[in-house]
Amino acid sequence: MGLSGKTILVTGGTGSFGKKFVKKSLEYDIKKIIIFSRDELKQFEMAQEFKESKIRFFIGDVRDKERLFRAFDGVDIVIHAAAMKQVPACEYNPFEAVKTNIQGAQNVIETAIDREVKRVIALSTDKACSPVNLYGATKLASDKLFVAANSYVGDKETRFSVVRYGNVVGSRGSVVPFFKKIRPTGVLPITDTRMTRFWITLDQGVQFVLDSLQRMNGGEIFVPKIPSMKVVDLAKAMAPECKIDIVGIRPGEKLHEAMITENDARNTVEFESYYVIQPEFPWWSHVYENHVKRLPEGFKYTSDTNTHWLSIEDLRKLIKDI
Repeated sequence: MGLSGKTILVTGGTGSFGKKFVKKSLEYDIKKIIIFSRDELKQFEMAQEFKESKIRFFIGDVRDKERLFRAFDGVDIVIHAAAMKQVPACEYNPFEAVKTNIQGAQNVIETAIDREVKRVIALSTDKACSPVNLYGATKLASDKLFVAANSYVGDKETRFSVVRYGNVVGSRGSVVPFFKKIRPTGVLPITDTRMTRFWITLDQGVQFVLDSLQRMNGGEIFVPKIPSMKVVDLAKAMAPECKIDIVGIRPGEKLHEAMITENDARNTVEFESYYVIQPEFPWWSHVYENHVKRLPEGFKYTSDTNTHWLSIEDLRKLIKDI
């Protein structure tokens, strides 16, 4: 679905993704873009930054279904980015994470169907793939809800899909701004020298969502093909003069990221720049049945088994723009 003439709503729209998505969307001839979030200060600051008449700000929480119903009036496309994302906060406040990430997802789904929104894309995370912490578990549940939502849209045109990718480099909470902040101390903490991560920039993440919006039939989980890097190499690229302090893996943290499990791979098809995890539901129309590029038995998409890697020099060039 194209953006021209459409009204778009972004939940959690004042975050790093939301701001970049709004900036990119304004390049199209959209009718309106609505920022739905619960922090009035962030909305005020965003309004000062953009000063654009096509942007509307709507205070609300995805936990509040009635407020979502009001906000979704006349909306064509919803990008669901709102979530509790900080792993320690989710562990310490588990049911709060459940209410936002799971109940909030179901509220978005039901409201989108009732308001006859045409397309909904939910942002997922690598942590939803074989989760080891509560945040990942709630996002896995959210992914399942959005895929299954296509089962009960009836004769309406509403369709739901999911986009899954790893940590966005340079976004709030990512390791790059953290390393920049503590670089003057002369010491960078690394949890484990073996640790690997996928690399995706904010621009790439937003573009992948826009591309997936065009491709979606409803029910897919879209996974981009992106390079891997060693966290210790990133530290060397950013601050070669700093000493590296090995501090050990934190609770709820993985040594390597995963985005497609071996079980998921059996239902996954491969394209040139992305994968599609297909739903296991009778209603799935097998739109990719003529696409013969299936994944080999035992395939998994993890940051340590990736075929595309960034060197220290590659990383040094990339972080100049962050």
